Amino acid sequence: MTVNTKQTAHLALVQFESVLCDPAANTEKACRMIAEAAAEGADLVVLPELFSTGYELNIVGPHIPELAEPVDGPTVRALQEAARAAGCYVVAGVPLTYELEGVVFNSAVVIDRAGEVMGTYDKQHLWALERFYFRSGAGLPVFDTDFGRVGVLICYDLGFPEVARMLALQGADILVCPSAWCAEDMDVWDINVPARALENTVFLAAVNRYGVEDDLVMPGHTKVCNPRGQVVAELEEEAEGVLHVEIDVSDIKDWRQKSPYLRDRRPDLYDYVLLP
Repeated sequence: MTVNTKQTAHLALVQFESVLCDPAANTEKACRMIAEAAAEGADLVVLPELFSTGYELNIVGPHIPELAEPVDGPTVRALQEAARAAGCYVVAGVPLTYELEGVVFNSAVVIDRAGEVMGTYDKQHLWALERFYFRSGAGLPVFDTDFGRVGVLICYDLGFPEVARMLALQGADILVCPSAWCAEDMDVWDINVPARALENTVFLAAVNRYGVEDDLVMPGHTKVCNPRGQVVAELEEEAEGVLHVEIDVSDIKDWRQKSPYLRDRRPDLYDYVLLP
């Protein structure tokens, strides 16, 4: 386990616009943006869901089998080198294959400052067409960094309180959520992000992609909420950009004293909930 050595963390959240079905071009741009963000002091750079391929599955979906890569594939290797050269952590949404040939997950890879892969997270709740191209994940790893414990969830996972709660119960201080959230559902985005932050008393960085992919419009509005559920920063302009936010992770204990949701849980009651 990494011992925390920093009280604050500088997050750089990349509201990325992808070229459909072109991982090489998207990765080259992402590595350049990682370097630029680190030059401004970023400790952690986060790229959105499926940044390397684009998201519109009516177009990208049929190509997912050949676009997906293993964890040691060229996209992740390039991100590792970018993280190492920049000296920052990176979380990036990519389609990954593991040991089973032909099985693809909608994943996020987590890379440390030395360029080593710390692990991956596979999206658990698949939205719409995703279920035709990806297998749903299991497991909720939490990653120890030198500024706090980081948990990852992806897009539609944000609508399921259990995911964020399980990460918080494992000690996550910061949740990052790479996303491809569409324009017609931004009202739900604006509810879910602060709600998950408040009820788990965590910092929540929700990183949405920007772009128009066929009929799919993704307007961005990347934002960070503090453990009180307050929006402390947001990219208001609907365009590609980077949101830089400084957070003080040492404040978590104070926030949890003011809003003791985790302390006051009643798990003895929850076993009695009957599902329809």
